[in-house]
Amino acid sequence: MTKKLHYFSGLVLSVFVGFHLFNHFWSIFGAEAHIEMMDSFRLVYRNLIIESLLLLAVIIQIFSGIKLMVFKNVLSSFFDQLHHWSGIYLAFFLLIHVSAVIIGRLFLKLDTNFYFGVAGLNTFPFYFFFVPYYLFAIFSFFAHIAAIHRKKMKYHLLGFSPEKQSLLILTFALIYLGCTFWGLTNHFDGVSIPAIFKLNF
Repeated sequence: MTKKLHYFSGLVLSVFVGFHLFNHFWSIFGAEAHIEMMDSFRLVYRNLIIESLLLLAVIIQIFSGIKLMVFKNVLSSFFDQLHHWSGIYLAFFLLIHVSAVIIGRLFLKLDTNFYFGVAGLNTFPFYFFFVPYYLFAIFSFFAHIAAIHRKKMKYHLLGFSPEKQSLLILTFALIYLGCTFWGLTNHFDGVSIPAIFKLNF
């Protein structure tokens, strides 16, 4: 039951995170393009039902993941290790990130938009923490998917074995990270953060 809960909550989160990461990638076209796309996505998920479902999925994912890790067998392969450690980091990240968004929205009364998300990435000295914090989080998401794919996939695709397919997922993650951080930092020139968001730093 724990595995099933972890699996289905992971599917729910993966759909949302996929759109969320695509939204971040769109920042290569500028902050306004990012915000415009986010506003479009919010028409779908910014409501009580979807947000409650997502929050429930986060809670289930964290606690079921911890329970599964406690009873995990010996980690023998590279992808077993990747699955384990990426899961640990994702649990940590989800707990902190979701809490920060909730605090920002409900208590600080902020629009948790592009500027809320990238303020730490573009503010000295906080980017020394936030750059690796987000890098590891996004890479861990793809790494977790790659590890699961290696475990579940049984067939070759276009001549690629399941292991090579998983390595391609990791390669895509690195390319995605380079492009997206280029966008989230205004092409590495730094984003000008509005004063209302600077107050939190």
